[in-house]
Amino acid sequence: MKMGVVIYSGDAEMVWNALRFANFALAQGDQVSVFLLGKGVEIESLDHEVFKVKEQLQAFLGGGGKVMACGTCLEIHKVKPTQSYAVAKLEDLYRIIKESDRALTF
Repeated sequence: MKMGVVIYSGDAEMVWNALRFANFALAQGDQVSVFLLGKGVEIESLDHEVFKVKEQLQAFLGGGGKVMACGTCLEIHKVKPTQSYAVAKLEDLYRIIKESDRALTF
């Protein structure tokens, strides 16, 4: 199954759970793409002592998951792009949603 996961939250617990779900789906053999939108582009600054967002993100990337971040949102939130994700446009989000069997938002 192809799954699109849109993360627009800046809440560490919410993002941690979204990534845990994405990692579980990868482990089931699904193809998973994550798109960071709005406050979701702040993903790498959300690490928490309980909700280890960076650990889940690295596991997702290491498991073959793909992450894209909205370029406009990166600018608005003054976040510098990193190697963890590709800078993307709304056209990329559209393609992910259109090509996915399921789309989830967090």
